[in-house]
Amino acid sequence: MLKIDFDGKNLTIYEGEFKLISTPFVSAIKREKTYTTNRGTVKVTIEEKEHIRLDKVEKLSDTSYVLSEAGHSLKIDIEERELGCELFLEGEEGWAYEFKIYGIDGEAVFGGGEQYRQTNLRRKRVVNFVSEHIKASTLAEKVILPNNRYREKEAESIGSYSPMPVFVTDKGRLFYFDTSSDGVSKFGINNYRCSFDRCPKSIMLLHGNSYEDLARALAKKNPPRMYLPEWCLDGMILGVQGGNDKVISKAYTMLDAGAKVSAVWSQDWSGENITVMGKQVWWEWEHHYKLYRDLPKAIKRLEARGVKFLAYINPYLVKDSRMYKHCRDNGWLITHEDGSVYHIKSTTFDAGMIDLTNPEAVRYTKDVLIKQNMLDIGIKGWMADFGEYLPVDCVLHDGDPAELHNQWPVIWAKINREAIEEYGADDVMFFTRSGYIGEQCYAPIMWNGDQHTDLTKDYGMPCVMPATFSLGFSGVPLTHCDIGGFFSIANLKRDEELLTRWMEMATFSPLMRSHESIRPWANAQFDDPKVIPHTIRLTNVHVAIKPYIQKVLEQAKEGIPAIRPDFWPVMDYSKSKDEYSYFFGDDLYVCPVIEKDVIEREVHLPEGEWIGFWDGNEYEGGSDFTSEAPLGSLPVYYRKGSEFAELFRKAGDAAAKRATTGVFNWF
Repeated sequence: MLKIDFDGKNLTIYEGEFKLISTPFVSAIKREKTYTTNRGTVKVTIEEKEHIRLDKVEKLSDTSYVLSEAGHSLKIDIEERELGCELFLEGEEGWAYEFKIYGIDGEAVFGGGEQYRQTNLRRKRVVNFVSEHIKASTLAEKVILPNNRYREKEAESIGSYSPMPVFVTDKGRLFYFDTSSDGVSKFGINNYRCSFDRCPKSIMLLHGNSYEDLARALAKKNPPRMYLPEWCLDGMILGVQGGNDKVISKAYTMLDAGAKVSAVWSQDWSGENITVMGKQVWWEWEHHYKLYRDLPKAIKRLEARGVKFLAYINPYLVKDSRMYKHCRDNGWLITHEDGSVYHIKSTTFDAGMIDLTNPEAVRYTKDVLIKQNMLDIGIKGWMADFGEYLPVDCVLHDGDPAELHNQWPVIWAKINREAIEEYGADDVMFFTRSGYIGEQCYAPIMWNGDQHTDLTKDYGMPCVMPATFSLGFSGVPLTHCDIGGFFSIANLKRDEELLTRWMEMATFSPLMRSHESIRPWANAQFDDPKVIPHTIRLTNVHVAIKPYIQKVLEQAKEGIPAIRPDFWPVMDYSKSKDEYSYFFGDDLYVCPVIEKDVIEREVHLPEGEWIGFWDGNEYEGGSDFTSEAPLGSLPVYYRKGSEFAELFRKAGDAAAKRATTGVFNWF
């Protein structure tokens, strides 16, 4: 129940028993900021010039107030919502604003967009600025230092491809700041302080009795339109490159061996760009004349075996390429003040950025790069990469780059979605890495960005789980990951065990898709002799539970995340026993193996009655035990009373039998 209390001097808002805010809860700040950018990683220097607490309150009506001090004012209009209220704000241009919200003893805070290091943000500092997640310095440390000397990084030092000023607590509270401005939120012991370079349009303050309630409320604010075409659930999307012959050969070989393959994803369809970092993509968006000569014919050959072809695109064009020159000459690339092209650097090469505020550039991107060069030849999906590099000091056709920086990946996703819908391609999808508020309205599914090919909790396989949980709390219900990770350099590379453990985890997720990594030749792949039996077995399991995944996808349309932390049902972080185990939908509980050279894992089952997916044994919820975890079989449990119990039983039985017989062509 919302309660607004004004005693003639102070304005206080309560939601039920909780005091949300009380004057002075807003400060106006004049500050200067300097941005230093290096390959998408941004360092921000802030100098505060003036800080004014807006102490005085003038009541205009029961739901309208003005906060002021020293000639500065902020108008607030309060509108009641089903689960709380929304404060609509009118501040002054050129000022930053800081908002103070009361904390609650023992309260845990989640969300903030994609946060990789941990799920609970209490006592942490969260930056609201879209940026590159990976740092060259961290990669260098892993190369130079022995494994036992590397110190995993803390949450505050790790950037985010997809920050969002949306926070949920285990007391059922939700704070949503409707702004695209750069900002910082600090979750202290007694209060939470969230500041932004510009005044937010509004602040939504809600309180729900379950996380499902809050997820549905978020979905009303930004309706999720995430989806997967049915073919995505018919096997794994194989990350494979190297040209038509290699791609077709690997796909056919895996199919003939008994694996379930839904598609191939060939990010080098436009050509390869070999740099000191490894194998990168040639950023010019048409199929390569040599590697993928007559690609439409190759796509038809794959389609004959039920395999789709996926590609890659981003909003950049490699410097001096034909498309780069065409866009440069038409004024479709972002520029410096002097009119020269503003180049961004990826590893060792320069590229021009398509100006997504220019209607002609957008039309060219849709009609030529996407519709003509991809959809017309039969491509059924792609990685819509990047979106986080927009410089704040560039010149755009329309708009302020500092204000649009966070929205840039959403604009990029919107363009991709509109191109598909204009084309009328219902069976086409794409996946994005970068995002912000509203990404869920356009991207069919996100992926968790570029993990290192290792088991470190800051950048390796384990960080997928906190990243997925935090996106779910922020209103993004569908995510997946690069099976095997991406970044590999020197001794940082994956072996067969790591790839298999990663594939186990992805089996019980909305989408299975592998990545060859930036150095395919140095890393284990899905068809390596020691991996291929697991690839066959796990892809068959994923397909066997397809009806269940379809139900999870339906729930996602309501905003309910597909993957949820262990404390989700009880809404109490203090009851969390495992930061890296998760619910996949309502009825599966999954415990990824995130340690090397182990064949067992400690498990704490949530409340309820559970059945082991592989062994069929019954387990009592709330219990702790050690589970066997042989390679290829992470601990997984399903609810005894699930409507899908028989489906799970058959899938688990078949997988267990085939694991012992060595016959993998099944289901």
